[in-house]
Amino acid sequence: MTYISTRGASPALSFEQAMLTGLARDGGLYVPQSVPTLSADQIAAMAGQSYEDIAFQVMKPFIGDAFTDAEFHGLIATAYAGFGHAARAPLKQLAPNHFLLELFHGPTLAFKDFAMQLIGQMFQASLSRSGERVTIVGATSGDTGSAAIEAFRGLSNVDVFILFPHGRVSEVQRRQMTTAPDSNVHALAVDGDFDTCQGLLKDMFNDFAFRDRVRLAGVNSINWARVLAQVVYYFSAAVSLGAPHRAVNFTVPTGNFGDVFAGYIARKMGLPIERLVIATNQNDILHRCLTTGVYQTDTVQPSISPSMDIQVSSNFERVLFDAYGQDGQAVAQVMDELKTTGKFTVSQGALQALREVFDSGRVSEEETSACITRTLAASGELLCPHSAVGVAVAQTHLGTVPMITLATAHPAKFPDAVEAASGIRPDLPPRMADLFDRPERVTRMTGDRAALQALILDRTGA
Repeated sequence: MTYISTRGASPALSFEQAMLTGLARDGGLYVPQSVPTLSADQIAAMAGQSYEDIAFQVMKPFIGDAFTDAEFHGLIATAYAGFGHAARAPLKQLAPNHFLLELFHGPTLAFKDFAMQLIGQMFQASLSRSGERVTIVGATSGDTGSAAIEAFRGLSNVDVFILFPHGRVSEVQRRQMTTAPDSNVHALAVDGDFDTCQGLLKDMFNDFAFRDRVRLAGVNSINWARVLAQVVYYFSAAVSLGAPHRAVNFTVPTGNFGDVFAGYIARKMGLPIERLVIATNQNDILHRCLTTGVYQTDTVQPSISPSMDIQVSSNFERVLFDAYGQDGQAVAQVMDELKTTGKFTVSQGALQALREVFDSGRVSEEETSACITRTLAASGELLCPHSAVGVAVAQTHLGTVPMITLATAHPAKFPDAVEAASGIRPDLPPRMADLFDRPERVTRMTGDRAALQALILDRTGA
């Protein structure tokens, strides 16, 4: 299996190389040169299987010879052993033909755990084999950071630096990042929004001298392994509802496009997904783009669903690469245009290709809160604000095909917003009950890249 850059000017890599590299040197994102497909019989055989067994079958064609079958089975088993539900990603019915996929039973209560716990295991296996050490730098709007810290903390061959926007994540999200006692973990509160953090991350990857000096690796959803691990729960959910003999739709609350892009890959692999519905909050660049054909950044507006407060959706580049017929030069051109002008117009052919697969919707703050209230009364299900964005948009796209909405985080991660909407303050699971009593370790940073790189050099001793 070979991986190529969306901008066409970096060498092709193996799975293991792409995983450890993260962002391509031409600024692009790695994607598989071709997507392997599973037959209807192979998909049907997944019915009744464990999540771990489905994960092996879905991901194995993508990893080449990076790990033996026995080794990969072991990594998957270890990754999901700490989840709080035997089904890992259980389905609940909300209403006729509408189902909720609970993705918050991992150690940090968010869907990011599905990928990050496995990436941690794969990194550890790969680095132990090579004897190398890497510096992981991640940008987070709330959930990626805590999931990365939980996956990599305490590892002897990894330093982890997580950038999050100061004052723009929930109290629970922040404390999950700042209370890890391990010396290889560094939580950095950056003045600005998520796009500020993401911009710093990409600039560091494009500073090749620094990148090579600290052996920089990324675990944001720019890392292909992150996307791959998330493909699995599309299969497990769809098979539970009768796939491949029955088509399904998915609604995905998303800001950075990685989670819904995983669904796009599942569809290309042969899973009968009719529509993928993109649900956005008031930071609605993806919805505006699909509606108008113009991808134009705007000021990020803080919301009660902060993990979606994003205006530059990194993974959108991956689907554009397909929509433009895998023309890396065309993708590089629109990405340059975005960087210099803050916008670009999607070509008519590419826009048509996107609309053949994706629908979208936008939910206001008031509508998000109302959905939390309404869903609790109708089904007894208490939603986090991000999941509520998904459910609200899904309700406008229901039809004869079963709809599965992704519940991306536990409501206890956003207690203030949930309590305001429902009157119920959700409790953290017992294993996290002392979260607010743990001492914090955090460094406040400006958006200055030189200062950030100096801090990383100092703490890694590179």
